[in-house]
Formats: sequence, C-alpha cells, structure tokens
Amino acid sequence: MTAEPALLDRLEGFYDTVPRAGARVEDHGPLTLFVRDGLGWPFYARPALGHPGPISADDVARVRARQRELRVPEAFEWVHETSPTLRAAAEDAGLEVHAHPLMVLDPDAPAPAVPAPADGVSVRILAAADPALPTALTVPHLAFADPGTRIGTAGTTALTALVPLHADRAAIERAAGRILAGLTVFAAAVDGTTSLCAGQYNPVGEVCEIVGIGTLPSARRRGHALAVTAALVQDAVTNGMRTVFLSAGDDDVARLYARLGFRRVGTALIAEPGPAH
Repeated sequence: MTAEPALLDRLEGFYDTVPRAGARVEDHGPLTLFVRDGLGWPFYARPALGHPGPISADDVARVRARQRELRVPEAFEWVHETSPTLRAAAEDAGLEVHAHPLMVLDPDAPAPAVPAPADGVSVRILAAADPALPTALTVPHLAFADPGTRIGTAGTTALTALVPLHADRAAIERAAGRILAGLTVFAAAVDGTTSLCAGQYNPVGEVCEIVGIGTLPSARRRGHALAVTAALVQDAVTNGMRTVFLSAGDDDVARLYARLGFRRVGTALIAEPGPAH
C-alpha cells in the first residue's frame, strides 16, 4: 500500500464537508465535533481540517466531556495515515479503537455489473417515493446490531416491527428531501416492497463515500451487499463521481469490494468506549 497524500487530502476535505449539511459544528482546537441537528444517525468528532500538530489524550478527554454534556455518543473517526497521533491519544484517554480498510475505486477499473442475487431479488436505486424506502432506512439498524457476515435470526418480522421507530413520516420526508436535492443516493435489494439490504452514497463535488451497507441478518450470504454496492458504484460513476471510496468492515469484506475494483489506500479508525463503559 503506497501513501497517496493528494488522495488522502481530498478525502479529508470530504470528511470535513459532508456532516455540515446536517450538523452543528464545534471547534475544539485540534478536533472538530459534529453534533446532529434533528433526527438521524449521530455524528462524531474528528481531526480539524488542516491542523498540523499532534493530538493528545487531554484533547480527546475534553471532547469526550463535551459529548457527555450533550448526551451524544463519545465517538471519534479519522484516517490513521492523515492523523497518526490520534490512535495513541484515544487509547490513552480510555477509548477502544477499531480499524477498517479504507478503499478507493480504481479509476481504471471497468464499471461493475450489478450481479443478480441468487433468489431473484431486484436491486435498484430508490426514488423519493419508492415504497421500499422505509425498510431501506431501517434494515441497516438490524444489520449493525448483529455485525458480521454470518446468517442471523432477525428477519422480515423484526424489520417490519422496527420501521415505525427508524422510518416514521419525518424520517421518510427527510430522506426523500435528500434524494430530491441530490445529497444522498439510496440503493436496495428489494423483495416486493421490502428492502433486504440497503446502502447509500453522499456526494460532495466529484467525491462520494459509500456508507451504511447493511443486510437483514436472515438474508445474508446471498450476494445482496455486493449487488447493492455495485449499483451504488455504477450510479456514482455514471453521475460524474471521480473519487468513490468506502471503509470495509474487515479484511474479508475488503476482498469482496476488491472484486468491484476497490483498492486499499489507508486505514479508517473509529474510537468509542469499550463494552464495560
């Protein structure tokens, strides 16, 4: 893996820009804290854009105290190659750090074909009024509550039960508004009107990140995640995205993304309190 400073700088600009559409921004010296405005996935703290110096455990502790005061998750996200001192600082401040392969689509890779899942489920980009949108907003919550690739027990009954919590009218209107404004593109593997797997990308200029790929635990190992990712990549490239990137859950998942033309360029780190906390 060769260091690519210009590419990493481009990703840093993206990371600093994309939360600002839905967050209040607080400056904490070498760290920036994004605080979600309204409903939706909570944000995090990350290194301030362009900050040249090291980050200390005291810096992390001060932001953690502010996060507790605001009653938001004590979460930090960053790229190791860009901010190499933050990992030790986070661990010294009592946080647990998780590493994920950071991957970028090779610009010379052929446009991926969207593989057809084995059970014939359709894979599509979702319009603002798509009836599959409520379950597309909900299924990642079930997926991330039972991480990994093993087949789980949570199925469509659990998914339907959670839709009112994660996809009420306000959440659907917010997602539809982002679709219509071009701020987010959703894709899903759909059975009837039920999303068995869903994900999205968020464009900033010619850069986008594919995020939130989650499969219903009972529907895993059927090719849904790879098909949804391919649909998002295909749409992003078609719509002029020149830098398409993502963070893989682990090395096994990274090998799947490599089949779509992604290559590893760094390590994305997430820090949060451990289970005991």
